[in-house]
Amino acid sequence: MHELSICESLVTIMEEEAERQKFTRVKRVCLEIGPFSGVEIDALRFSFEIAVRGTVAEDAVLDIEQPQTEAKCMVCGNKMAVEDHFAICPHCGSGQLQASGGNMLRIRALEVI
Repeated sequence: MHELSICESLVTIMEEEAERQKFTRVKRVCLEIGPFSGVEIDALRFSFEIAVRGTVAEDAVLDIEQPQTEAKCMVCGNKMAVEDHFAICPHCGSGQLQASGGNMLRIRALEVI
């Protein structure tokens, strides 16, 4: 379960930012996670609850955005939004798609006090 190590890294970042920017609590953490990041969202939410105990983010709300990723069909050139590796081109039925991006995991915002 690499989601726990991801959450531990998030806590480290939040603790460092709290010290650097002089805030005491994180109220909300907004993450952007791509569909090809390999992150299991439910496991991440569970791990987040464990990782934030006793930290500046202990009672923080975790918001996760999962933007769609664009892919191009290598057969017909059609462009479409995809959510996973198993997408099929709706125009020609090909499974030969090339996605652009979608593997990101980033902190979009921290709401702090």
